[in-house]
Parts: sequence; C-alpha cells; structure tokens
Amino acid sequence: MNPCTGGVMKSSYYFEVIISHDFLPHCFTLDCWFGIIMAKRIAVIGGGTSGLACIKCCLDEGLEPVCFETSDDIGGLWRFKENPDPDRASIYYSLIINTSKEMMCYSDFPIPAHFPNYMHHSLIMDYFRMYADHFQLKQHIRFQTKVLRVTPRPDFSHSGQWDVETESKDGRREKQVFDAVMVCTGHHCHPHLPLQDFPGIDMFKGKFFHSRDYKNPEEWRGKGVVVIGIGNSGGDIAVELSRMAKQVYLSTRRGSWMLNRVGDKGVPSDMIFNKRALKWFLGWLPVGFSNSWREKQLNKRFDHKLYGLQPAHRVFSQHPTISDDLPNRILSGTVSVKPNVQEFRGSSVVFEDGTVEDDIDLVVFATGYTFSFPFLSSHVIPVSKNKVSLYKYIYPPGLERPTLAVIGLIQPLGAIMPVSEMQARWATRVFKGLCKLPPISAMTKDIKAKEQAMAQRYVAAQRHTVQVDYIPYMDELAKQVGVRPSILKLLVTDPRLALNVMFGPCTPYQFRLHGPGQWEGARQAILTQWDRVNEPLRTRCTPEPQSQRSSHSLIFSVSVAALLSALYYSRASLHTLIADPSSLLDKIRALVPLPLTTQ
Repeated sequence: MNPCTGGVMKSSYYFEVIISHDFLPHCFTLDCWFGIIMAKRIAVIGGGTSGLACIKCCLDEGLEPVCFETSDDIGGLWRFKENPDPDRASIYYSLIINTSKEMMCYSDFPIPAHFPNYMHHSLIMDYFRMYADHFQLKQHIRFQTKVLRVTPRPDFSHSGQWDVETESKDGRREKQVFDAVMVCTGHHCHPHLPLQDFPGIDMFKGKFFHSRDYKNPEEWRGKGVVVIGIGNSGGDIAVELSRMAKQVYLSTRRGSWMLNRVGDKGVPSDMIFNKRALKWFLGWLPVGFSNSWREKQLNKRFDHKLYGLQPAHRVFSQHPTISDDLPNRILSGTVSVKPNVQEFRGSSVVFEDGTVEDDIDLVVFATGYTFSFPFLSSHVIPVSKNKVSLYKYIYPPGLERPTLAVIGLIQPLGAIMPVSEMQARWATRVFKGLCKLPPISAMTKDIKAKEQAMAQRYVAAQRHTVQVDYIPYMDELAKQVGVRPSILKLLVTDPRLALNVMFGPCTPYQFRLHGPGQWEGARQAILTQWDRVNEPLRTRCTPEPQSQRSSHSLIFSVSVAALLSALYYSRASLHTLIADPSSLLDKIRALVPLPLTTQ
C-alpha cells in the first residue's frame, strides 16, 4: 500500500534487503523507504479445484500468487487422462459428479444455466476454464513445474517467509522466497492398495489394479469381475462393468447406505437435504431419532437389508455412497453384493462367508487414497494413517507465523469447490493480517474437540479423518471471514431473500451477500437458482394438463348428482321428466355449461 494514496504496487520480482539495525534485524520487502509496499508473494502448490480458488482469492486481496502445477493444464483430479501421471488421482471416462451444479459452483461465478445439474467431467473442466479465463488466472500458473522443497527461512520467526525450490520440465531448478504458502494437493494423492490384506493375490491368475487405472468397460466384455470397496468409485465402476461383464461381484466389509442424485419430484437431492432449516431441525432432535428418520427414508426406495447393503452402523456415521443405478443392477442380477474377500486361489475368489466364485478375470481395488506432503519436512505437518492435526483443517498450529495454509484437505458432505474457496478467502486475509488466529493452546483444543467428535460419530476408516459437514463448516469459516449471512437482519431488510436463505438450499452465493468479497449478483443468483436447475430439463414442450375440461366434468357430475337427489325428494314430478328427457337436460344445462365436443 502506498501510505499516501493507498494504492497497491504489484511486482513480478522480489527485492530483499538485509538490515542489520537492532530495530530491524530481519528480511523485509522494499516498502516505506521508497513510499511503497510490494504485494506479498504467495506460493500456491497445485492448479486444481482448490488451487484455482486460491489464485482468485489472492488477487481479490491484492496479493501476488504464483501457482506451481506439475502437469500441463488446470483441473487436477477432474482432468481425464488415459494414462495418469504417477502419484496423482485419475478418473474414468464416464464419471459424472455426484453434487449438483448449484451446490458445487464457486460463490461468485454460477455455472451456466444450460449445463446439466449433474455434470460429466468434461463439462466440469469447461467450467474451470471459464472461471480461469474470466478472472485471468492462468497467467499466474507455472505449468509442468514440480515443487521439490518448501522450507521456512532462517528468520521465519520474524518474517514468516518460505524458501520454495522448484524443478521445471527441462530439469532447471530454482529457489524463490515467498511470504506465504498455500498447499492445494488434496487428499487423492497416492492410491491405497492394501495387497497385504488379501492372501493369494500375488498368485491370482487374472488382472488387478486400483480404481485410478480403470478407464472404460469394453475390455471386460463377458468376463468375471470383482470390485472391492463400496465407495462412490466402487459403486460407479461396478455398475458400469455390469453392462459388459458376464458377472460383477461387489465386495464390501461394512456395507453402505445408498443415496441417489435424483430427489423428490426429480430435483437434485443435495438441494433438498442441504437446507439451513432442515439442519437446524435435525440438530434439535436426538441423534438416534435423526438416524432412524433418514434410514426409513432410504429404505422406502429399496430395502438395504434385503439387497445385502445394510451396514451395522447408522446412516450419519459414514460418508454415504451415491448411486442411482446400483440398486437396479442388483435387482437385475448383474451385480451381486458379497462380503469381504478372504483369499485368492488362482482364478477363484473366496469370500468371508465361505462362498467361492470361479473364473474371475479382473479385480478392481476401489480402496481409496492416502495423502502426504513430500515437499514439507515431517515436523511441519506430521501425517500418520491419513490423520493430520490442522486448526480448522487448514493451519498447522505449531508454526510461529501463520503463513502456511492447507486448502482442500477435507471430505465434505457436499461439494469441495465452495469449501476450498471459503478456506482460501480466510487464509488470504490471515496472510494480510486482517484476521488473526487464536493462541496455540486454543487451536490445539479445537483440533482435539473435532477429533473426538469425529471418533464418536464415524466408524473408524481413513476416509473419515478429514470429514466435515457442509453447512456447519462453511458457517464456521464464514464467521472468521465476516461473511456468514445474518438471517435476522435479512428478515428485517429483505424478507424474501431471508426465506430463501433459511428454507432454500444453502448454495455458495449466500456467502457473498455482505462482508469482505461481497458480490452484487449474489441476491439475484439465490433468487434464480431454481431457474438454472430447471433450464437444462426443458428440452421438450409438454402439453398443459386439460384441467379446464376436467373441472367441467367434475362440476357436471356433482350437478347431476345434486339434481337426481332433488328429484328423489320430488317424486311427484318424476314421471313428467321421464316422459320428456329433454327437459332434464335443459335443467342440467341451466346449472352448468357442458364442455364442447370436438369432431
């Protein structure tokens, strides 16, 4: 900031001066000595969903982001590659996201109305490109550049700065100084392939691989397949393979409650369930009652016990599996649900219930991922069995300066895009000193409280170590930034909007209504969100119901019944009406106009 004009001067290079005076013993950027303050430089590691949000938020706050992306394009996980890069998650060709477009968009950039509500990965990439182009984000990304090391500078306790060493595609190494670092590598880093838990797999005569290496089903036409794991990838892959394979066996240790994308009346289910009023209501109910209510709803669609899917745990104790098609494939017999695999024998698979399936050609391990931070020293962010201690799932509590933020290392019950964006909005304001973190003791207390709550609610599994509920977590972060919507204030100033915020879906636009980063289009985006839901469904002009003819028929029937009742009590004139039926019709016409008949 210029102390006189308040302007921000950005630079693509970095000046460093060592001042030996006692009152300034640390490194600093050229600032008030020349009447300017250079924009703080922020290293963003990863150009995927979270990385794009971080670049945008840095620019919004007048910071200078430099993003390092190992591949040659944006998109991260959502970029389909036939041959995936090492140590990166990869998706299959048919993948469709399981969160709807209104719930997954960035908060100030709605997805186009004509896009389908649940998008194919290619359309998600189109949206990312629109976002990056609109806010001019790509110019801040250094593609095909790997981050080798991120280390605190010797004067970190004063400056909070980091040395970031990178390597380009041609092998050229470079070390730069940054004022803060945002780690956006996600939790889908290394495929988890627990072969040690499956005796005989090394002698299996067929083929096996992790779900990241699955791309399409054509190769497995007429084959026998076992899919291990009933998460979202396992369910999707089992369904797709069942249309080609001779038989698919879906192996699960615990089972799973099954949600579907299509909700009541055909609208996206996440827009029905993610409402503030509903969350508030369920929060007042006993946990057991809430579980029973939700399980009863799910069992109305199909009996989970009958289909072999019902787990021992309750519905809110596990990250749900979302699949509209799996129950249909089970019902048709093309997918058979089996317990955990006990061992492999040649081309046969033995399950824990003693059943044996022969002639298995393929085993797909849909067993999740692990994450790590190889460019950071283990003492900066210790990771053990996918467990990491971060304040609000973002900040390492032990650092002397809050200049390192981990963005997107969460598994939300909802879309990750708006959550990562909210994390980045908070982190960039912390870097600028506009938001303060509490003392280490308070951060440690918050971390332990969340770990205990997690352990009490969820079954023990590596996928539940970074689990968050969408609305409570978003509100928690929004409160830190100062953008949590005030329902009471809205009821006074804008009742229509207040009702939409409270009883409608909690779309990301709610967090742009006021405060830092306010977007003037947020109100209109909320009020028109259902229009964007309906738009891609209006592909055929349907005739209006013949409600007028139906209402005339109803009135006619009631009138005839009333007239006949009157005649019953006026038997004296009955013979006259029978002798002259036309008079009866005239009386009826006098009461109600008859519908016209068409030839």
